[in-house]
Amino acid sequence: MSRRVVMEREKNSAKRIGTLIGLLKEIKDRVDPPSSLLHRFQDAYTALVGEERLFFFQTLLEGFEIPKGQVEAEIRTVQQDSGMDPARWSRTLNRLRRNLESPRVRAFQKFMNLTGGLKFLLDLRADILSAQRLTQTDLSPLDEDIAHLFTSWFQQGFLFLQEITQDSPYRQIRFLKEGDLVHPMASLEEMGDRLGEDRRCFSLYHRAMPEEPVVFIEVALTRGIARSIHDIIGENRDQRARKADPDTAVFYSINNTQNGLAGLGLGKVLIFQVVEALKKTHPEIKTFSTLSPVPGFRERYLSRILKKEKHPFALNLERIEGMIGAKVRQKILDHYRKKTGKPVEDLGEALWDILSRPEWIEEEGYRALLRRPLTEITYFYLTEEKDGRGRPLNPVANFHLGNGAMVTIRNVNFGANRFKRGLEESCSMMVNYVYSMHWLQQIRQTMQAFLPWKA
Repeated sequence: MSRRVVMEREKNSAKRIGTLIGLLKEIKDRVDPPSSLLHRFQDAYTALVGEERLFFFQTLLEGFEIPKGQVEAEIRTVQQDSGMDPARWSRTLNRLRRNLESPRVRAFQKFMNLTGGLKFLLDLRADILSAQRLTQTDLSPLDEDIAHLFTSWFQQGFLFLQEITQDSPYRQIRFLKEGDLVHPMASLEEMGDRLGEDRRCFSLYHRAMPEEPVVFIEVALTRGIARSIHDIIGENRDQRARKADPDTAVFYSINNTQNGLAGLGLGKVLIFQVVEALKKTHPEIKTFSTLSPVPGFRERYLSRILKKEKHPFALNLERIEGMIGAKVRQKILDHYRKKTGKPVEDLGEALWDILSRPEWIEEEGYRALLRRPLTEITYFYLTEEKDGRGRPLNPVANFHLGNGAMVTIRNVNFGANRFKRGLEESCSMMVNYVYSMHWLQQIRQTMQAFLPWKA
């Protein structure tokens, strides 16, 4: 491609991005911008191709902000007010708040009254989060602007809970079938089974998007806590469990249908509302638990340790050998050599080769030898490995433990997901995060202020 063609493309891209910035400024400055103006901005943004959206975000970050001089002037005004007159001091602070509000927030909030505007902003934030992974530029201020709007828009009665049943409109059931990324459905029959007599599915909707759920949860009503996904889904699950009187609700699949809502805590709102709904229809249910996957355990965590790659984790191969003990370690190596004929002496090498083959779970010897080590390693991963902010490294553990659920090593279940994906993702491990009644009482008190119904 000639330099002239490249320069022409860059010129056209700069022109399109300049047009977008101009439209956004006009939207910001108008008290009640017409829907045609908002649609022009949406269409112009949608037309961006390739890296143009990233360039737009960078331009929005750098050129659509409050000038430093204005900030300094506002600060001087505040400093000059003695604060002796309460009314005048309040007016000064109100002016400061108004004048220092992000111009991006002022512009984007105008989309809320537009049909489809909320969905557009959800997709826009999802694009920002996706672009952040491709650039060294810190796009978090843009993310925080839109997240700030969502924090207020997804409270104060805008959310409502709806149960999905076999009698629900097909468009609602379709979201269940197409949106379950935790345990994808292979057939219409399986979709029907997820809505059976011992199953419940609830979705959280926003009143500005009543046709499309923002997050949904699938629940199994069981006798005792289910410790394997094969007891809940699949052809081989125990059909007798359907006839037992349930005393436990197991949340086995939680799905956010809008990437733009990542990290805003709507799952916590959904769980609480579902618990309240189930307590009204099934007062005999006293235990609320999850049956959760362990994403990233095998490939992003265990593999790096077993392969002795450089990593930031607290666990290392030496500590794993200590967990296993010399006798069991030798038994694993002996069994591995017997099965493969490979004279391997390195435990990490042997374990990684074993766990790289999904069929290991079918071999009784491996199951007996690996049950306790994998359980202890998984528990360590969930409870001891932290990110840079001191939160659980595993995202599912971070979500549930951050919500107030509890986990013990007895809640870590070996062989609980023997599907190919479960073996590749988490070496068959699943976890029960248990929500206590004490947590439910606490969360009810804190959420009553903004839930769309009276508890």
